[in-house]
Amino acid sequence: MKLINKGKTKDVYALKDGNYLLKFKDDVTGEDGIFDPGANTVGLTMEGAGNAALRVTTYFFKILEEKGIPTHFIDANIENSTMKVKKAELFGQGLEVICRYRAVGSFLRRYGKYVEEEQALDGLIEITLKDDMRNDPLITSDALEMLGLLTADEYQTLKDLTLETCQIIKEELAKKDLELYDIKLEYGRIGSNSEIALIDEISGGNMRVYKNGKYIEPLELEKLLLDE
Repeated sequence: MKLINKGKTKDVYALKDGNYLLKFKDDVTGEDGIFDPGANTVGLTMEGAGNAALRVTTYFFKILEEKGIPTHFIDANIENSTMKVKKAELFGQGLEVICRYRAVGSFLRRYGKYVEEEQALDGLIEITLKDDMRNDPLITSDALEMLGLLTADEYQTLKDLTLETCQIIKEELAKKDLELYDIKLEYGRIGSNSEIALIDEISGGNMRVYKNGKYIEPLELEKLLLDE
């Protein structure tokens, strides 16, 4: 097992069988000790955050697989906070696809002149480049195609897949009286046919979830979602 990347919230290891192992850490994104799922830096460490993220990720990936959504998930070892996944080819240096149901976070900061806080957005899709130095800039579909990162057909596939995936996640959260405000997903090409598949994680670390108008922290989300 060879360490190939030390990420903000996960370390990535290459396995001898050609797959990868993700080691979830207790570091979470944010600034000045305040958690923010949209931030590009590690803001703080929350004991148990890695394990909670893996539990929620495993929960959602299994549901999505059952519903026919392609993912890189193979299996997980909750005790060791590790997840075995298929090898995936990134789009360029990586893309982040954001689905927004309410105006909060960076969307509100950018467009606050035109929207009210928590205004409904009905599944608005945005794509950003994974580029910490440039603060993950937004990129248009035309620019994605011109730069050779996505074809027009792949962009539409990515958008349709995101809307389908997020609707499933939204409905699962609603069963616990939880409301999804926004979520950030990642994709890659998998297998010999380069199928577009969901990768990385789906947890409180990359989504904003509210209950009765109150934001739910990642550790609390795990308890509300998974504890009977």
